[in-house]
Amino acid sequence: MEVSMDKKRNISIIAHGGAGKTTLSEAILFNAKAIDKLGRVDDATSHLDFEPEEQKRKITISAAIHHYDWGGCRVNLIDTPGFSNFLTETRDSLRVVGGAVVILSAISGVKVQTEKIWEFADEFEVARVAFVNKMDRDRASFLRAVDDMERVLKVKGVPMQVPIGEGQDFRGLIDLMEMKAYVYSGDGSGAFEASAIPESFKNDASAMRENMVAAIVETDDALTEKYLGGEALTTEELKRALREGVLTRRFIPVYLGSALKNMGVNFLMDAVNLTLPSPLDKGAIRGHVKGINPRTLEETEHEPDPSAPFAAFVFKSLIDPYTGKLSIFRIFSGTIHSDATVLNSTRDAKEKLTHLYLMEGKKLREVTKAEAGDIIAVSKLKDTHIGDTLTDVVSPVRFAPFPPVVATLSYAIHPRTKADEDKAPGAIEKLMEEDPSIDFKMDEQTKEFLLSGVGQVHLEVAVEKLKRKFGCDVELKTPRVPYRETIRSHVKIQGKYKKQSGGRGQYGDAWLDIAPLPRGGGFEFVDQITGGAIPRQFIPAVEKGLREALRSGVLAGFPVVDVKVALFDGSFHTVDSSEMAFKIAASMGFKKGMELSHPVLLEPVMKMEISVPDDKLGDIIGDINSRRGKILGAEPKAGSQTVSALVPMAEVITYATDLRGMTGDRGMFTMEFSHYDEVPTYLSQKIIAENRHEGERPQ
Repeated sequence: MEVSMDKKRNISIIAHGGAGKTTLSEAILFNAKAIDKLGRVDDATSHLDFEPEEQKRKITISAAIHHYDWGGCRVNLIDTPGFSNFLTETRDSLRVVGGAVVILSAISGVKVQTEKIWEFADEFEVARVAFVNKMDRDRASFLRAVDDMERVLKVKGVPMQVPIGEGQDFRGLIDLMEMKAYVYSGDGSGAFEASAIPESFKNDASAMRENMVAAIVETDDALTEKYLGGEALTTEELKRALREGVLTRRFIPVYLGSALKNMGVNFLMDAVNLTLPSPLDKGAIRGHVKGINPRTLEETEHEPDPSAPFAAFVFKSLIDPYTGKLSIFRIFSGTIHSDATVLNSTRDAKEKLTHLYLMEGKKLREVTKAEAGDIIAVSKLKDTHIGDTLTDVVSPVRFAPFPPVVATLSYAIHPRTKADEDKAPGAIEKLMEEDPSIDFKMDEQTKEFLLSGVGQVHLEVAVEKLKRKFGCDVELKTPRVPYRETIRSHVKIQGKYKKQSGGRGQYGDAWLDIAPLPRGGGFEFVDQITGGAIPRQFIPAVEKGLREALRSGVLAGFPVVDVKVALFDGSFHTVDSSEMAFKIAASMGFKKGMELSHPVLLEPVMKMEISVPDDKLGDIIGDINSRRGKILGAEPKAGSQTVSALVPMAEVITYATDLRGMTGDRGMFTMEFSHYDEVPTYLSQKIIAENRHEGERPQ
């Protein structure tokens, strides 16, 4: 159906994992007849959790998009992940919606992931309503969930309903706006019967209605005066004030029900229409255009007007091994038709939108036109990626891209067969197109290919997708630490290579002065030859031999760093000397000299910033100390502490998983390389022994 701009809604369903987001989304779509049968997460029939990895793990991994019509409004719905490893997709979806439904558990209240998602919603100024789910479960408590939301999320909650019973006794609800009771069949159909409020609930309902009205009228001075003066307020006046309060984010109206039994969901759908913003309410979107100076960008605003120049933002990609890439974008202004040519202003490349699709979970429905406020998918765009702007060719604009996601956990990947090895680079490139929070690179020292992501489950799912979608089977292994070797003392040594047994021989003789450099000094070669002790044409061969010798130290075959070598003397043979002979002589001399220079093992040390709740500060500091770390300081930040520390890389390879366990998923950290430092003697002997085994020495 065609709807006007004020009747469009774009919403995300947000909460921690297991709160019931997908189940609620299914009930919403079923009530609106967008799907003909209620799907269930537990039996893998959900219309939104359709990826095999989601069905296997029974969690939402990728944001899924559908749409429905209800009460004259067209609503685009995005069911988002709640598990911490996949919150990048949740963040990205909140960038393109105007409103969100946050689910509160009637059993467990607000969990850590909800706090993180709430911060995303604040960042993008997303209007919200809350739904207390699982009211039919044992130990359910509506008011406890509301109190938990207010305490943890620091927002004002306004209950809009009263439950009729809780837990096993939950039968329905009392709507405080209309002051009527609704009892549900509880069979998933959403059927209910309206009735007068039961006598035993009248006092509670009246008291809670007074609280509701008092909170709502604060959004309007005239209504406040009318209320304080004892005048009656109409339902329409209250609804207008309720909408104003949500749009200005002064409070969060709270609804209740059971998504699994489809109880109370219809009232939540009405609330979405009533309170959450249309594109017109959200207003103009800021972007940038080229200024008078082509190298500068000037800020501009794009109104949500179908007649304005076209501008859209790509927030998601799906890669199908058979049909190719699907780019999904939100249109902020203008109108687009199939077969239109647009400009990717981020990459300055033109793209043809051959077919336009509405997303319906796994399915696609082709349309010929889309306009401001719509969420649309297009297949096979060549140069377009997540975070890009698609815009009118004549009036280009560019929206800010997504900030990069810092990978916190890396594993080495080992293809199982030669065929898998050949497929891996291309397959991983496609995977990164779909999920930019994955990183892939080769460690130059260890020669391992490292797959990096947000956490353990994130990388496991990535490996599952590689095999299922692209036929590339790899296994994850703990990556090697890129140790290095250096020397502590100074030595002068002769490197001599002599081979003169019949025919033309080989002769090279080089005296080397080997000395340590300060940490981070790398390698320095100094030519101190005078008087022609070694002909000039052989000097580069000496340096080349030294550089090749640096690749593999004498302790365990790790690269050698922080060494200065001066070539100060030598001799040559007029016939038998050659570049190869001097190269070999220099290498032999360096190896012998390094053994005499008290070689030591170096390890990479990482600088870490770890944010944890106040009550976990002691645990984290103790843990860092146990990892041979050095605490640099701790800075308090609104209920949390940020700890700065230097920790050896070998001790924090799996820190993302460890921190999650220590803090109940409430900790976050960043990590970057700081410097190399000596490995303690008691550890270096073990590392040397392990890496001297056949096949373990880095090449």
